[in-house]
Amino acid sequence: MYQWISHSPRETMTFSGKLSASLEPGDVLTLSGDLGMGKTVFTKGLAKGLGIEEMISSPTFTIVKEYFSGRMPLYHMDVYRITDEEDIGLEDYFDREGLTVIEWAEKIPSWLPEDYLNIKMERINDQNRRITLIPHGSRYERLCREIGKA
Repeated sequence: MYQWISHSPRETMTFSGKLSASLEPGDVLTLSGDLGMGKTVFTKGLAKGLGIEEMISSPTFTIVKEYFSGRMPLYHMDVYRITDEEDIGLEDYFDREGLTVIEWAEKIPSWLPEDYLNIKMERINDQNRRITLIPHGSRYERLCREIGKA
């Protein structure tokens, strides 16, 4: 587990942009935290780090937004309105050659792959957020160790 404190949306984007350099096609990140914690801001930083220049917005009503202009595709999902019992095929994205980012993944635990990196975002105060990386699987454990050394 790795924790970091962000003091602004810009710092959150910088952190996630640096994280994107270590990510590979097929990686799955889950973002958890209350409304307004910065999950979409975090995804914007990932996209920028991947070289995606399109505007990133929350896929709340579309469920999935796909971006292909960077060094690898980005599949950005928001499953806030989905239940674990519904099967709409989101797990098909896990086998694709891109980065899958899932907001509100705690709502669909049975769909998640065995290995993924959970990014938990918590409010400290109006500006500051605690970002905790929780690895699931050896690849993400190694990734967190490397981030901790940086």
